[in-house]
Parts: sequence; structure tokens; C-alpha cells
Amino acid sequence: MPKRCAFFLYLINPIIFESNQKKNTILFVCTSIIYTFVPEMEKCDSKYCSCLYYSANALSRIMTKMADETFAVTGLSSSYAFLLMTVNDKPGIQPNEISTIMQLTPSTITRLIEKMETRGLLYREHSGRITEVYPTQSSLDLDYKIKEAWKNLYQKYSNILGKEKGDELAALIHDATRKLE
Repeated sequence: MPKRCAFFLYLINPIIFESNQKKNTILFVCTSIIYTFVPEMEKCDSKYCSCLYYSANALSRIMTKMADETFAVTGLSSSYAFLLMTVNDKPGIQPNEISTIMQLTPSTITRLIEKMETRGLLYREHSGRITEVYPTQSSLDLDYKIKEAWKNLYQKYSNILGKEKGDELAALIHDATRKLE
């Protein structure tokens, strides 16, 4: 149970609303004070712990390491594993859709696809201006192993954070990502 720190006091400034109906002026003034108890942060050795940028990057490094270790059983890094899952689930997908799904730039997606082509896991077909990405049989054969690794990653961080907290954190990060884009 987190400790509770001193409360923060928020004063909502008076709001004035005027309505003029049949020459009768009604004036509403609303003033509220809200008391909120904020959980105290655990002791932090860095002066940057309360910075979203710093904390998000620290979390990203930890999660990338954990994901890469978990996906190592597939012979792929986590980025390549997620690319293959995306293409395996939708053969013929276009790179711009992969970019949207994986929240990566088109140039990054192109580099990832090229690397997986050289490993014989993906191939591209061009039809005019349209490029479609397909899995090879080797990629499809890896699909179960990749999805098992993904489940194991989920279990690993859920065991540390708790399932509900992990799910809540993922939702909050996703929501913040959408708002900041």
C-alpha cells in the first residue's frame, strides 16, 4: 500500500455564467475546493524521476531488454518478432499499414522488412505503386513460437507489476501516445 503524502489543494476560480431570458438576468457563481491525496513516490536516486521523458525512456530500455531476452528463443529481436506477427496475421499487408500498427516510421519499417527478406522470412510483391508484404513458410512456421514468447513477456512483466497494474499502465501509455502524437 503506497504511503499518502500531503494533500494538494486545487482552487477552481469562480466561474460566472449569465443567462438573459425574458429580461431576467440569472447569475451563477461556482467556487470549489478539491482535496486530493497523491501517493508518495518511492525513493528515487535521480532528480529526473518525476520527468515523464526520463521515466518513459527508462521504462522503454527496461522493457526492450526484457522483450529481447524473452523473444531470444525465436532467434529474433522483439522488433522483428512483432513485424512477423503483423505480417503473418495479414499476408499482403502494405508497409504503411504496418507502420501504423507498429507505431514506427515508414523508413524504419522498410529497414525491418529488408532485414527479414534477407533472412528468408518475408518477401514483397510490387504491383504498380503498391507494395504488399507476405510471410514465407519459414515465418509462418515461427508464428506459434513468436506468440508464445509474447505471452511469456506479458507473464513476466505481469508477475512483477501485477496483471491489473500492467494492463492499466499499458492503456495509460497508449492513451498518452495518441494524445502526444
